[in-house]
Amino acid sequence: MRTIKIGLLGLGNIGTGTYKVLEMNREQVEAAAGARIIIDKILEMDVAKKRDIPVKPEEFTQNPDDIFKDSEIDIVIELLGGIEPATTFMLDAMKNKKHVVTANKAAVAANFDKLMKCAEENDVVFKFEASVGGGIPIINAITTVLNANKYQEVMGIVNGTTNYILTQMTDFGLEYADVLKTAQEKGFAEADPTADVEGIDVANKLTILMYLLFGKYVKPTDIPTEGISKITKEQIEDAKSKGCKIKLLATAKNADGKLEYSVKPTLLKADHPLAGVSNEFNAIFVTGNAVGDLMFYGKGAGALPTGSAVLGDVIEIAKVIRR
Repeated sequence: MRTIKIGLLGLGNIGTGTYKVLEMNREQVEAAAGARIIIDKILEMDVAKKRDIPVKPEEFTQNPDDIFKDSEIDIVIELLGGIEPATTFMLDAMKNKKHVVTANKAAVAANFDKLMKCAEENDVVFKFEASVGGGIPIINAITTVLNANKYQEVMGIVNGTTNYILTQMTDFGLEYADVLKTAQEKGFAEADPTADVEGIDVANKLTILMYLLFGKYVKPTDIPTEGISKITKEQIEDAKSKGCKIKLLATAKNADGKLEYSVKPTLLKADHPLAGVSNEFNAIFVTGNAVGDLMFYGKGAGALPTGSAVLGDVIEIAKVIRR
């Protein structure tokens, strides 16, 4: 059986989750890939951090060229987060003929064309399933088995932090500030929650979805975006009195050839499928002219669900390498 070696950029929460999924399901992963999968080198600055995975000290490097210039490494997994240096690292990896997998929605959204063009020019595969919806296989679905459709609309709850906050405010009548504090204590929200609560994270994901669904690139900063930080308990109660719930939705719709899009808190009737999506769960509602309405639901974040999507991309690239 062929051995496929991986260079991993970043061993934080998602990097550790990816490592765990590989160790936990190695037999299944390697059977699907038709190859042995080895994480050979890991770019990580904090090598002293205690992790509950069996990483050997010699697997770490602080020099990215130890990965990019290594002719034995086939695939680079980028899990650093942020736009830079992640984008530059991915481009460097491709230029060195490495296939690339990432979960980094900010980098993909900001530099989609550049990354795709670099992959094409260097005859490598670039995959980013985990960048939208965590463990939900939305990108694979809309670009393969649903690709015969003309897409008409997408609506999504694609941020677990904000959905958790709105669920707790709705179900228990809590104040925004109190729920945010609890979310931070539970690890559902970052110490600086701005990207989540102000809708920036959602806008990044909507940029990617719009490009894949409608073939139109819109910068995240050009998407009208409103977060949930100004939502009050009174607004939640008013929505409930109308038989509705407030959800932070990413929405794009093809209206007579014109694409309309936004990220904003939206009133949904309580019987709408998206209204029943609670806490840290995500869901994406897609309408195609042939298939009709579909909803993809599951854990949109978290180390293991996201690691599952990352390794799914690795398996598909392994099949390409074998061919």
